[in-house]
Amino acid sequence: MKKYPSNSAEAMARILVMQMMCDGNFDPAEIDELEHKRVYEALGISRKAFIQVFQDYCNDVSDDASEDGNIRLVDRERIDQMLDAVDEPRKRLMLAAIALGIAKADNDFSNVELAVFRHMLKYWRLNLEDLQTAFAV
Repeated sequence: MKKYPSNSAEAMARILVMQMMCDGNFDPAEIDELEHKRVYEALGISRKAFIQVFQDYCNDVSDDASEDGNIRLVDRERIDQMLDAVDEPRKRLMLAAIALGIAKADNDFSNVELAVFRHMLKYWRLNLEDLQTAFAV
């Protein structure tokens, strides 16, 4: 799996890509949500660089395919490695909030997306109240 520097824009983008891809359905509404919410600016990454992270993630996941060609989009070890790459509390809060928005963007918050999102919160010791407190207007 490609390594990015800790707390880098690419490490954060990779977590969002994982959230977008975990249900096996890539929905353009999720990219629209990134544009609409100005996520690229928040992460400090260009759209082109985000797409490169997306491509790298897809390549890494396909490289990990089993001999029979099965691809595991949800792999706890891979997810935990990605989550470990971001350890700044404010960045974790921001990513969790963005991930929730992305998961809801296509109006189909699948069980897989929910499970990955819940794992993210638990792993980072966050909860929905933390997100609400941090981003209440």
